[in-house]
Amino acid sequence: MTSPKPHTGRAIVVGTDGTPRGDAALRWALEVGAHAGDVVRAILVRPRDSLLPGTSFAIQPHGRVPEADYSLDDHIAGLSVDTTASVETRTVHGDPATELVTASADADLLVLGTHRGGALTDLVLGSVGRECVRFSRCPVVVITPEAAHRLLPA
Repeated sequence: MTSPKPHTGRAIVVGTDGTPRGDAALRWALEVGAHAGDVVRAILVRPRDSLLPGTSFAIQPHGRVPEADYSLDDHIAGLSVDTTASVETRTVHGDPATELVTASADADLLVLGTHRGGALTDLVLGSVGRECVRFSRCPVVVITPEAAHRLLPA
């Protein structure tokens, strides 16, 4: 985790998971949402290892979860994003919606990408985007798959 630096602007929290849609949310936050003096707090939420303590059963609805040696700092540097904002990174374990809402409690904006899970995924697990919009205390920008396609390099 990079150390927090004092800032004079807004605080923007962005949830990312190493997927193209997570990258689109990062790009939007850094290139469009943030300005000089703002701080962008990029957060990777690793889901709990299991649904119940002591079990090995876990559901990962949106594909891969970055490996343990994944570096969010390196990943952001690899995106080659041009920004005037300062960037902080943090990796946490827990429920993605809960962790993002908590992290954005003192933020001015929460940005996240959305996955199009099927009806079963939404019914069984709920939607991180829906929960963030419902419970966040700050405005939420949700980057849809269509918008993500436009934000990612060709």
